[in-house]
Amino acid sequence: MADYDVPEISGEDGIVDVPNLQPDAMKSHGPWVSKPEFQEAMHFPTDFNMPEDVSDYGNTDTLVENWKERALDKMADLKGRYRSLQVFLDICVKCGACTDKCHYYLGSTDPKNMPVARQDLLRKVYRRYFTFAGKFFGKMGMPGFVGAAELDEDVVKDWYNYYHQCSQCRRCSVFCPYGIDTAEISMAAREILDHIGMGQKYCTEIMGKLNKIGNNLGLPEAALADTLEGLEEDIYDETGVDVKLPLDKKGSEILLITPSADFFAEPHVDGLMGYAKVFHELGLDWTLSSYASEGANFGMFIGSYENMRKVSLRIRKAAQDLGVKRIVFGECGHAWRVAYNFLNTLAGPFDFLDQNYPIPQHVLEITEPALAAGKLKIDKSKNDDKVLTFHDSCNIARGSRMGPKPGGQFDIPRNVIRAVCNNFVDMPADTIHDATFCCGGGGGILTDDLMDIRIKGAQPRMEALKHVTDKHQVTHMAAICAICKSQFTKVIPYYGFSMDMIVSVHQLVSNAIFLTGQLTEEEIEAKEAAEEAERIAAMEARKKAAEEKAAKEAAEKDTDKTKKDE
Repeated sequence: MADYDVPEISGEDGIVDVPNLQPDAMKSHGPWVSKPEFQEAMHFPTDFNMPEDVSDYGNTDTLVENWKERALDKMADLKGRYRSLQVFLDICVKCGACTDKCHYYLGSTDPKNMPVARQDLLRKVYRRYFTFAGKFFGKMGMPGFVGAAELDEDVVKDWYNYYHQCSQCRRCSVFCPYGIDTAEISMAAREILDHIGMGQKYCTEIMGKLNKIGNNLGLPEAALADTLEGLEEDIYDETGVDVKLPLDKKGSEILLITPSADFFAEPHVDGLMGYAKVFHELGLDWTLSSYASEGANFGMFIGSYENMRKVSLRIRKAAQDLGVKRIVFGECGHAWRVAYNFLNTLAGPFDFLDQNYPIPQHVLEITEPALAAGKLKIDKSKNDDKVLTFHDSCNIARGSRMGPKPGGQFDIPRNVIRAVCNNFVDMPADTIHDATFCCGGGGGILTDDLMDIRIKGAQPRMEALKHVTDKHQVTHMAAICAICKSQFTKVIPYYGFSMDMIVSVHQLVSNAIFLTGQLTEEEIEAKEAAEEAERIAAMEARKKAAEEKAAKEAAEKDTDKTKKDE
């Protein structure tokens, strides 16, 4: 592992103490800047000079021409289109309720990572150019008198650095008495940066792959089909049951939209096999789409509703082309948030789908009622090697709902875990449900060039995790978000945990479910032994045939030689 300054955790009560301030502790150049070709794919300006070195990030000679005017024009555009943004910029009274609620502030100790201070990086510029007081005192050379600030090179650098130390998790919003949504301010700041030549490489490159291929990884259709075939073979080897993972199957009832991480990495792929087993056992007719094989929507991270819409329209087109009746989303936090909050408005109406089902629907909304109704045969002892806890992913916990009742996004995943596992423990109350701490890697921060802040941002969750591992012998933490699972497997070793303690919820379902016609372990062992014996026998037969053929050919050669000699 690389050498990073890792915050200490004790696990004493599961809650991180408010740290002493260390100004500019996380002052940096920010993540890697996007190249013009990536910006072009997003329809962002490309008339900027790519910085030669990270130390040049934000220098005015690297930005677009007339960058200041264009930044203010974009701010005015966003303020006009999204009334909530102006409200959030206007109403903060600096009460301090949010100051210690951000995982990045708690882990980094940098006061600019307090939500109110991070908001003020944009709010000060807004006040200077868009309020009467700011304009008046700005002309007098005293903008700071009313909490305003000039837009200059240093401000741009702070924007790029600190607005990429916000995962848009919205925890601060839960505790704000005015409901100010810091995520919207971070999204707006990033979109302004996108329009002056400071887009983030990680997000824009991923969006480019999705628009070109259909998923964030750039997996072409042939590779995707081959991956699904391999998973079918794995399930057959495990159960003796022929479970299909169909691709581009027209006329299917369900289109499954899942994060591309589900196709290639653990624990994600184990969750995908869990969905397939549930669908198979319930007799559901479903398919994946090679055109829209990605549930994740990074348009939200970069603050671009236009790009969020492009991804959403791919899903709509896939559903129409395949003639499905339902759209179901897999385990991905921000994919579900975008789907639940925006899919109908960005890409609707979905009047061609079956209106008897939620549009869209989460895969847990299929699995949980099926378990409750006894439609799935479960052997909970298959997960007895684990003591589970559950991480509420931010975008699901604070940005969506699940099921017909309020709070379903908290209850449904836990109901599923309890239905397939004997041992479950929740983390401390102030760290779960809508008060959950972020994994530290969301909001477009899941990139190696931001590993330092990712590790520090994970501290509050690691503190709660250590508490339940110490007090309740928890061995595994389940999550229903691809980014959470990817983030945790990368950062928890820095805190002394094993990366394989992170599991998918449907991985647990996959372990416990017993399919109709499934072979027992003894039967599978006997089947494998018989197949091995058959393979060896076939190999021996081929060997014997080859030897007989060689002997025959040698005898024929000897006969021919004898005849020649005579």
